[in-house]
Parts: sequence; structure tokens; C-alpha cells
Amino acid sequence: MRLYLIERIILFMDSTVNRRAFLASTAAVSAIWNRRVFGLEKGSEDRPPRILLRSSWQTVNIGDIAHTPGVLAILEKHLPEAEIWLWPSNLKNGVDQLLMDRFSKLKIAQGKEALAKAFEDCDFLLHSSGPSLVAERDVVRWHEETGKPYGIYGITLPLKQSHKTEVTSDDLMAKTIDVLSGARFVFFRDSKSLALAKSRGCKAPVMAFGPDGAFACDLRDDEKAEAFMRANELEAGKFMCCIPRLRYTPYWTIPAKNRPLDEVKHARNEAMKEHDHAQLRQAIIEVVKQTDLKVLVCPEDQTQMAVGKEMLYDPLPAEIKKRVVWRPDYWLTGEATSVHSRSVGLFGNEMHSPIMCIGHGTPAIVCRWEEQTSKGYMWEDIGLGDWLFNMDDESDVPKIVPAILEMAKNPEAAKAKAAKARGIVENKQRETMGVLEGELAKIER
Repeated sequence: MRLYLIERIILFMDSTVNRRAFLASTAAVSAIWNRRVFGLEKGSEDRPPRILLRSSWQTVNIGDIAHTPGVLAILEKHLPEAEIWLWPSNLKNGVDQLLMDRFSKLKIAQGKEALAKAFEDCDFLLHSSGPSLVAERDVVRWHEETGKPYGIYGITLPLKQSHKTEVTSDDLMAKTIDVLSGARFVFFRDSKSLALAKSRGCKAPVMAFGPDGAFACDLRDDEKAEAFMRANELEAGKFMCCIPRLRYTPYWTIPAKNRPLDEVKHARNEAMKEHDHAQLRQAIIEVVKQTDLKVLVCPEDQTQMAVGKEMLYDPLPAEIKKRVVWRPDYWLTGEATSVHSRSVGLFGNEMHSPIMCIGHGTPAIVCRWEEQTSKGYMWEDIGLGDWLFNMDDESDVPKIVPAILEMAKNPEAAKAKAAKARGIVENKQRETMGVLEGELAKIER
């Protein structure tokens, strides 16, 4: 045990989280040592710490699905003794069974009674990765009803916040900053969000870059992946993946969402869709012409099959189409990851499929725009800045096709680059879990 605790201190001495995080964590480790060696606070170690994970935002996007198993995998690896409860928003489409198959000890707090017990029994609330402080109201509720600590893991802080009230954006931001300031730690998944939080006066004791939890998602479905590849004559190491995306996700096209047409967002999508897909389409053509690789056009969310057909597959020359596969239906995270991992690499207008690719050592190029917030800049934070392209910067656009061709023609170099980025992510995961471990050690149980 003593060697383990010394190792944790050494890891924090090498950490770049920040000085306050180091001091807080070493103090916590010291407290653990004193209690276990000298018998102080007897009874406080009778049971493992209990963490309530607020996550599982929706299931129409494999990235939103991946947040939850990703953070669960990180907790499992670095805090194996902890008991984890999940407070979900949505576990439809078979995601509940998917999680229980992978995490058999997971407790799911669904329903009034189960959630009340989770509030009573759990020691710490961890808000999972997301595009914002997604469950802000629930974090406030936890704090007000229990008085117990909470932390925020791997979020973006959007400059422009969406809302359905007459409250101004500045007022909403001020409220969010107040909630973040009450957290024991806040890890932002991109450095621009971290800088924004600091500029707005966030006073959380620990604030640092902390990768999106989806990097650690290890769900796989090799059987489905191999069946799909056989049916479409795709061979491992002989194809690339391409993902389309419109400026705004057209949720109004998903029947289950039951949302009305947003005319403003639809108009923006229509105005920019050719601009945002022309380079991807040209890249597909050049990959087919200049290499022996095929290209798979595949989705990240339930709206993108139609986008991929309209903007990428249908306009291709007939000769090029012979080596391009268009996937017509949605898939879940495990099958998608198993297919991505068998490819040479992925490119497109999405974020979480690339995140999961890097998490498995698969190269991935990201194209972004303002409507996607600052999350894409995490590629700079993990050393992949030259695989990030800003579609709002016309000087960046012509660089996309050459970068994709370079990846296609030099796959070993691309894999080495992806592996290096993965190492950076895993180091940060270890550091962030060390901070959480320190906070748990302060709690009397």
C-alpha cells in the first residue's frame, strides 16, 4: 500500500495539472496514509467510495453514447475499488443493455426511488463529458439536496449558450460559472473553454485540460463489423472512413425527436452544405484514383446517412463509386468503433468518431466550424493541430485533400502520430483521476 501511495505522489510530481491540484492531491494521499497506518478515523474505510455519474445524454449519436462507457472505463481503470452509479438521461436503442454487458457491476439510478437512494448513498457527483454543463440543473439539485461535493469531467464551455427563456446569454453564463466555481474540480475538453472559464471568473480549486471521456470508450462489436465488411467487400487496412455533417444537426428529421423544422438552422445548412462537403468529396475521388484503398461513407448520428448519400456518394463519378461504400443505416458505438479500427484512418466533419479513433490508435482528421463550438480545438491540445481544419477559414480549406492523401499514402507514419496523441490523452486521464481520488479521500464514509 505504501508503495502505491508513493507512486501516486510521483505521478503528480510529473503532472501538468497545476500546482494547486498537486498540493491538494498530495494532502489527500497523506490523509489516506495517516488513516490506514495510524488507525485514525476508524470506520471511514469500511466501504468503497461511491460515485454518481451524471451522463448518457442521448442515443441518436454514437458520440453521445460513447461519453458514458468512456468515463466508466476510465473510472474502472484508475479507481477500480470505487462503486459507480449512473444517473442517465436516455438509455434507449439498447444502450442500457450495452452498458450492463460491459460494466456488470454498474448500478443505474432510474426512477424516483432509485435516484433518491443514489442521492443518499453516493459520496460524490461526477458530471460526465458533454458539449456544455449539460445537466447544470441536476448538479445544482445534488448540491442543494445533499451538500455533497461534485466535479465536472471533460466539457466544452460554449461562448454562446442555447436557452428557451428570456434570460440573457450573459446571465446564463454567469450562472454556469457560479455552478462550476462550486465544483471541486473542472476539466475542460479543450483549452479554449478553459481560457474562457478563467476569463469569466471561474474559481474552482482545480481547473485544467481534461480529455473528452469518449477517448476511453472501449465498446466493440467485432462480429457485426466483420459481417458488414464482408457484405460490402471491405478489407482491413484497405479502406478509409468518411463522415459527413451539416452545420446544425437536423433533429427535426428524426421522428423520435418530434421536433418542428427550424427554418433558420435549415437555411444555414442548405447554404453551407456544398462548401462543407466539396473537399471531402474531392478527397474521396483522389484517394480512389491515387491509391488502392476504398472509402466507406458512414454516419455518426441518425441524420447523416441521408447527408452522406446526397453530398458525398451520389455526386461521385461512376468509376469512383465502384470503390466507395455508402452505409444506409445507423449503427451503435461498438460496431462503428470496430469498423473504424480496421480502417487506415478517418476524415470528415464530425468530432466523436475521430475521438474514438484516436482512443484506439486509428488516425483521424477533423474539419470544424463555428457552429460546433470550440471542441475541435482539443486536436491542438493533444498534438494533432495539423489534422484539424477550420472550414470558416478559406485558407485552411485547400489543405484538407493533401492531408487526407498523406494519411492514405503513409499509413504507418499516421498511426505513429495517432499513437503519440493517444499517449497524451492517457496521461491526462491518469492525472485527472488522481485529482478525483484525492477528493474522494477527503470524504468521511
